[in-house]
Amino acid sequence: MIPIHNIYYMLSYAFKALNSQGYRQMATEDFHNVGDLCAAILCKGVSLQIKRGLGRAYIERTEALSALRGRIDMPESIKTQSLLRQRLVCTYDDFSVNTPMNQIIKSTMVLLLHGDVARERKQEIRRLLVYFDGIDTPDVHTIDWHIHFNRQNETYRMLISVCYLVVKGLLQTNDDGTAKLMDFFDEQRMCRLYEKFILEYYRKEHPEISANAAQIPWQLDDGYDEMLPVLQTDIMLSHWEKVLIIDAKYYAQTTQQRFDARTVHSGNLNQIFTYVKNKEAELSGKPHKVSGMLLYAQTDEEVIPMHEYRMSGNLIAVRTLDLSGHFDSIRRQLDEIADQYLDTHINLNDRKTPQPVS
Repeated sequence: MIPIHNIYYMLSYAFKALNSQGYRQMATEDFHNVGDLCAAILCKGVSLQIKRGLGRAYIERTEALSALRGRIDMPESIKTQSLLRQRLVCTYDDFSVNTPMNQIIKSTMVLLLHGDVARERKQEIRRLLVYFDGIDTPDVHTIDWHIHFNRQNETYRMLISVCYLVVKGLLQTNDDGTAKLMDFFDEQRMCRLYEKFILEYYRKEHPEISANAAQIPWQLDDGYDEMLPVLQTDIMLSHWEKVLIIDAKYYAQTTQQRFDARTVHSGNLNQIFTYVKNKEAELSGKPHKVSGMLLYAQTDEEVIPMHEYRMSGNLIAVRTLDLSGHFDSIRRQLDEIADQYLDTHINLNDRKTPQPVS
């Protein structure tokens, strides 16, 4: 079981906005579940956004008006016989707060009112919902999460991300198509957060490392790549000539069982091996050392994978990250990985400007 405060720290790395002064006091609060934590983050973020002003956008509206506005929709005016009421159906742009992002936030807050959230948090949500009067509440199952962010709405990025985690983590569908609440954060959503946390941790805490989620090109003899899947890594760490490709896995069961024997998931092992060998081939002719790692979130299973294998000249490690202790222990585990596989203990002041392998 991951302590709630460790979830907060993971979120704070995944969403840098949580490191701002307005959110820091939350690290000292007690939350009885993750849904309550997300509700608190959302309440704080929405309060700050209201102070800035809710985002507005031009929304096209069509309605029967007694005064001309925008353009006349004559076919609709004739169809609805609005002329008999001395009205015309007009279509016009309204600079409104009834935007898709505000709608998502409102729908999420309404959803949290039905979740396992502290009483005082629900009171805060109801208070905030007053500012969303006149904003539509779409069905959370129909929300389009593909949102383009820019300088004008950048402050919404973290809010929408938390809304996504809440909606996907609190809902599931019954056989009859109705929605029901479930335990917060299913395996898939936690996996996404787990990946993002590890990547952003190395970016922030180890600036000497080049950390990204890069794609690896297939190393093909004839260049023909029709229908080949994209080799998309979770985390790729580079330091001087060393590269460590990490595949972060968050499973309820970290191993698979076959004939009473526990083994590493074969699909995971094949995937990381493919990443490593294609990266190895890409860097041929340059000084390099490519390694791979399956980094599982540790569960309460008796078997805890912690092995290293030499495969066709490359090191493939299988490790677990214990998320159950104090966050300082998580930090030490991640730092040890960087030190062991990338030699980050090297004094960079004694070296020339590093040339990370990309």
